[in-house]
Amino acid sequence: VRIDGLDKISGAAEFVDDMDFGPGLLHAAIVESPHAYAKILSIDTSEAEKAKGVVRVVTGDDFPYKFGMYMEDRYIFAQDHVRFVGEQVAGIIARSHREAVQAAKLIKVEYEVLKPLLDPKEAFADDAELVHPDLGDYTHVPWFFPQANTNIAHWRKIRKGDTEKAFAEADYVLEDTYTVPRYAHCAIEPHVTVSKLDQSDRLTVWTASQSPHTQRHLFAEALAPLGFTHKDVRVITPYIGGGFGGKAGVSMEILGAAMATLVKGRPVKLRWTREQEFYNTYQRQGVVAELKVGVMNDGTITAVEHKLFWDAGAYVEYGANVVNAAGLSATGPYRVPNITNDSLCMYTNLPPGGPYRGFGYSEFHFGLESHMDRIAEAIGMD
Repeated sequence: VRIDGLDKISGAAEFVDDMDFGPGLLHAAIVESPHAYAKILSIDTSEAEKAKGVVRVVTGDDFPYKFGMYMEDRYIFAQDHVRFVGEQVAGIIARSHREAVQAAKLIKVEYEVLKPLLDPKEAFADDAELVHPDLGDYTHVPWFFPQANTNIAHWRKIRKGDTEKAFAEADYVLEDTYTVPRYAHCAIEPHVTVSKLDQSDRLTVWTASQSPHTQRHLFAEALAPLGFTHKDVRVITPYIGGGFGGKAGVSMEILGAAMATLVKGRPVKLRWTREQEFYNTYQRQGVVAELKVGVMNDGTITAVEHKLFWDAGAYVEYGANVVNAAGLSATGPYRVPNITNDSLCMYTNLPPGGPYRGFGYSEFHFGLESHMDRIAEAIGMD
């Protein structure tokens, strides 16, 4: 029997959006980029600052700090460039949600629109524009292999045996390309967070999170220039109204945490709309899979060559680990003596990708198992 079952079926379960923080609660709204790729020329907040109910206007100047789960490639609020439609450029903290939304519309941002990169194979080309020209300087975990001066955020390689020889000796070889599009999770509960910096300079964040310890770590790391350490940050997760990977890691939650540090003693609530759930949270990464498999007529597999070009979006976030996991397993459950696997995490100017019900396995298995069915039919096997 689930210990939370009775609370959920009776309606007694309190989700973050249900929690009562009293009359002192402030509300946040975000100004998002309308462009997939652009240079920020100016941000005019003068009208918004005078709007009714506004307590604070926030821009990248307030938080010029990078963060990232596996690689620090993203700012809390965009600095000089925006790299996907929806990237956070500025924010409003106001006394009501309505006032925050209205004031956000008064912020004027001037952009120089640039040509976006929207396909992971195009991003792999030698002459592709670089989404992150400074990739070679980014801090990252040691098992991460970004390629400087390219759009390859991580490259997981597997080499075993001699695939070229094995393909030459095979009775039958099938080669084809499979694609899987992006998907949005869109759980019943949207992303929502309430954050409060108390008078002891301790930050508490209430959030619908699949990974509260990870969030605590990243909040402390990102806000370290303000004096925060891990002991100063607490993340509380009540019931979660669906996650499926979309509420793992950190996406919008860091915005609320950072904004709360500017209004000590007052909780700040940030809630995504249903529309934002589609474009401004983790999406399942799209993938283009180039697959070549050689077999003997008795069904023995001689070689597999599997190249996976993952559309990680503008920032690698949690998606890079999906790419890593898939790359380590891209031959599926089969005994294969000769293997060439390449799983590439490609930057594009689409929203950041992440885990989605299967962590990369369902995506690459679509191609691999379709391929195996076709091979079996071709050689007359079940």
